[in-house]
Amino acid sequence: MSTASAPIVSKVWSFCNTLRDDGVSYGDYLEQLTYLIFLKMADEYTRPPYKRDVGLPVKYTWPVLKNKRGAELEGHYIELLRELGKRKDVLGQIFTKAQNKIQDPAKLNRLIDMIDDVEWVTLGADIKGDIYEGLLEKNAEDTKSGAGQYFTPRALIKAMVECVRPEPGKTIADPACGTGGFFLAAYDFLTNPAHYSLDKAQKAQLKHKTFHGNEIVANTRRLCLMNMFLHNIGEIDDDVLISPNDALVAPPSKTFDYVLANPPFGKKSSMSFTNEEGEEEKDDLTYNRQDFWATTSNKQLNFVQHIRTMLKTTGRAAVVVPDNVLFEGGAGETVRQNLLKTTDLHTILRLPTGVFYAQGVKANVIFFDNREASKKPWTKEVWYFDYRTNIHHTLKKKPLRFDDLSEFIACYKPANRHKRKATWDAEKNTEGRWRKFSYEELATRDKTSLDIFWLKDKSLTDLDNLPEPDELAEEIIENLEAGLSSFRAVVRSLSATPVSSE
Repeated sequence: MSTASAPIVSKVWSFCNTLRDDGVSYGDYLEQLTYLIFLKMADEYTRPPYKRDVGLPVKYTWPVLKNKRGAELEGHYIELLRELGKRKDVLGQIFTKAQNKIQDPAKLNRLIDMIDDVEWVTLGADIKGDIYEGLLEKNAEDTKSGAGQYFTPRALIKAMVECVRPEPGKTIADPACGTGGFFLAAYDFLTNPAHYSLDKAQKAQLKHKTFHGNEIVANTRRLCLMNMFLHNIGEIDDDVLISPNDALVAPPSKTFDYVLANPPFGKKSSMSFTNEEGEEEKDDLTYNRQDFWATTSNKQLNFVQHIRTMLKTTGRAAVVVPDNVLFEGGAGETVRQNLLKTTDLHTILRLPTGVFYAQGVKANVIFFDNREASKKPWTKEVWYFDYRTNIHHTLKKKPLRFDDLSEFIACYKPANRHKRKATWDAEKNTEGRWRKFSYEELATRDKTSLDIFWLKDKSLTDLDNLPEPDELAEEIIENLEAGLSSFRAVVRSLSATPVSSE
């Protein structure tokens, strides 16, 4: 971070800590920052050299807000949030369901003054991005808020983008985009002079027409829009490219060159409804899509099917999926069989636990390229990188770093993946993490299971290879918390189901 950016970053973080003493969470602070920074930037755009009409009613402009004090400020701010949230444009998207979470008018006034001291439009995108991404990560670490489920570790995202290597002039989509992490990493990759030298037209397309996403959670979608905006993606009066609609409901209206995604964890989709007695019940949600290979309530399998339909015939995808997608029978087997036949499923990265904020998750990244219809299976071989066996990560003591995945990226060979070489060799007795399996080997496995390991788990035989005690303790705690979270979900589900009195 540059020396010039340090003061504003310090201010933002210190005031966040002040508000936390009043019970304002990182998430609430993020929301208020989003509203206020957006209003301030809107005001800056109305002034020279921009002189743009951003469609903001005079009554709710920045100068009017910053001149209010005390109870008058609080009342005006609440009214402003409510009225702007009724709009149908970008402003309305940012202020949808907005609420004031700062109950002390004096502290709200201090926050407004802090934001007023900065010219946000001219502030570097890297500085604004550092501030916002830092708060997003802090919010994800707050397990009570549950925000971690929308935050994919940035090291993993960067590694996935490095492997896919998106090209200028192409489109990039994410059907469950959370706070926009994949979009930002792809943007950074495309604007890196070491990768490309973009012309004016390519820069314009990257800013306005490259990224397309869905996010059904209103607060998360708001954070995504602002995160992209602060990173120089989109404009204050642009079309909104992040839809609030459930991506799984209908076939995509257009197809894309790349899909990068980490769909929400959890096995089943469900919906709430009120029964004849007026009581709330839950039911498994299935999507009756004619373009799906299988009808299932497993939302991860549904996302895999949907993502395949999102791709152009030359499109490429990198998707985080939990283990059950690799081995589950029934619909899972049908999905895997069709994925192997209709796409080139060429790579699977197996991830360890302790990587995601949703604790205890065992996940993988599948990489596949879409293809035109063919009688013969497009997948010839699947390369596996086992970054799980004998690997230990925890969120606090030993979080995943980008360098941890450098061996995988080197093995993947992004520049030419057809020149790969295995590091595992049975004849030479080398226990490398990188090897391939032919289509024939996979297709004949029980249920076409792609759940494969070959390395020995040294923790079962070698006590000297155990993690450090503090790392082991943190891992145990994370697993216990994950189990407790699952138990609470079951209890909530049971409590929502009416019990017969008979």
